[in-house]
Formats: sequence, C-alpha cells, structure tokens
Amino acid sequence: MVALREIVEQLGGELIGDGSLAIDCIEPLGEATAGAISFVSNARYRAQLAGSVAGCVIVAPSLRDEAAARGATIVTPDPYLYYARLTQWWAARMRPARTTGVHASAVVESSARIGRNVSIGALASIEADAVIEDGATIGAQCHIGRGARIGASTRLAARVTVHDRCTVGRRGIVHSGAVIGADGFGFAPDRGRWEKIEQLGAVVIGDDVEIGANTCIDRGALGNTVIADGVKLDNLIQIGHNVRIGEHTAIAGCVGIAGSAVIGRHCTIGGAGMIAGHLEIVDHVHISGGTLVSHSIRKPGHYTGVYPIAENAAWVKNAATLRHLHAMRERLRALEERLPEPPPPPDDPQRA
Repeated sequence: MVALREIVEQLGGELIGDGSLAIDCIEPLGEATAGAISFVSNARYRAQLAGSVAGCVIVAPSLRDEAAARGATIVTPDPYLYYARLTQWWAARMRPARTTGVHASAVVESSARIGRNVSIGALASIEADAVIEDGATIGAQCHIGRGARIGASTRLAARVTVHDRCTVGRRGIVHSGAVIGADGFGFAPDRGRWEKIEQLGAVVIGDDVEIGANTCIDRGALGNTVIADGVKLDNLIQIGHNVRIGEHTAIAGCVGIAGSAVIGRHCTIGGAGMIAGHLEIVDHVHISGGTLVSHSIRKPGHYTGVYPIAENAAWVKNAATLRHLHAMRERLRALEERLPEPPPPPDDPQRA
C-alpha cells in the first residue's frame, strides 16, 4: 500500500485530489476498486470514466476536468507511458529481495569469470570461459555455454539456454524456455538425402533486449545472427540463422523469421506474421498480424495481408471489395444474360 503523493513524487505528473489516499493495487478502469489506481489512454474507455470507483485515474490533459469531477486524478501528457513506468516502480517494490551468490547445486567451470553481485540459481551450469558480468541473474536450471557472455544486470529466468560463444547484452530480460544459439536450419541436398551444414557463427544480442518465453534465436551459419539494442521479442518467436533485427523493433508472439532476413529499426510485426528469408525490411515498417511478407519492403509504412502484401490503405479497400466479390459476379452474369448476341464478325477481305 502506498500514498498517492508518493507515486507522484517518484513519477511526476499533476496531482488533483487527496495525496494521502492509500493505493493498494493497479487495476483496469472498468474493474477498479476504491483502493486502485487506473488509467485512460484510449478514447473508447472514456465512457467508463465517470462511473469508475477507482481511487485515482491517470489521464491526459484533455480529460483533466472530467476526471477531476469524479475524484483523485493524475494528469500527464502520455497516460499509457505513465502507466508503464508505474508498473515498473510497483514491481520493483513488490519483487522479493534479490540474493547474490552461487547456489550449492550449480556447476561453474573454473575458467568461467563471474562478476560482482551475481546470482546463480539452483542446478544452473556455467561452462568454461563463459563471462557473467556484474549484477547478472542466472535462474535455476539455466545453461550458459562455453565462451558465452551475459551482460551486466541482465536477468535470465529459469531454464534459459545460451549456447557456446553467444552474447546477451546489458540490462536484458530473457524468459523461461528461451534458446539462444541453437543450430540454424541449414542442409544441402545430396541425391535424395540432406547433408548438414555446420552453423559456425553465433548470436549477438544488444543491450536492453527482452526475449519472451520459448522464443528461439538460431546461431548464424557463418556470420552472426544479430539482435540490436532495445529490441522486444514476445513468446514463441522463431528467428532463423543470420537474421538481423534493428534497434527498438518489437515483434509479437508466434512470428517466424526465415534465415538472412534483415529487419530495420523501429519496426513492429504483429502476431503470427511470417517473414520470408533473404529479404530486407527498411526502418519504420509496421506489419499487421498474420501477414506473410514474401518480398522486400523498401518504403516505410503499414502493411497488411496474406494475399499479397500491400500498403495498408490499399489493402483495406481491396478487402472491402473482396467481401462483395460473389455478389458482383452474379450481377455481372445477369447483365451478360440480358445482352443481345453479338453479331458475327465481318468477313476478312484478305480471305475473300
């Protein structure tokens, strides 16, 4: 439980109302109780504002008076961003105190280098020449391969695998079941069978990257697979060998990215999107969920569709027309039936 004024002291914003009000949870606006703090960032929820019993609501300046009429209010230019920072602050207060040291059941090779204030959980294994930098957390049953590096203050949840020579940057978060540096899918055909191509590269992950549960990032065949700073990856994503993803791109769950695709900075890819291999997507491209990207995209914008990909505005128009395609076909057939039979073609004078 925390006084409302303490939140504002930590995160800023204009407080309207009783700063001593006790807040005990963060809840959605429509379900919020008297002890909760909530927020409005989308106009579709504005109708819920007046009737909400939330102890405090975070709003934009445009809703200042409307929110203040119902009770305590925090006014901020971007309520959703404020909410995000509030969750971080709240989680830091609620999270159990972090313990440092190496669990007695962990196996750490003598040549591994372990920094200060590191936490290594039960049954974890750290192989030879691996580097665990200051303040990193290695969860229970994690495996860190030979020569791998985990950056300072990075947190690996339980059962994360980072294979040989792969690097995870600073302040990263890797959730359970993620596998970094498994072999890429490379085979050469040979008279009806497949000959394995050894994957000789690694995976290089930048700073402030978050990787969701059971996401797999394959090592490069020759060069490295590269995930740049600030990238956010959801659960169950497959990233093939030698893929390169630019800074601050965000990718939702169940996306598949085939080998050697290059994705720019500040892109977003919706859930279940499929990206073919050996293509390029420039910076600031946004791919709708379920879209198959089968060719390079060299112009920033919003793209949608499984038949074939197009700029979003054009796709929406075509999709609206497609819904009426059967009716249009029937109308065309009816018109054709009412037309008179066309006259026979004139004799060809050259054949006379």
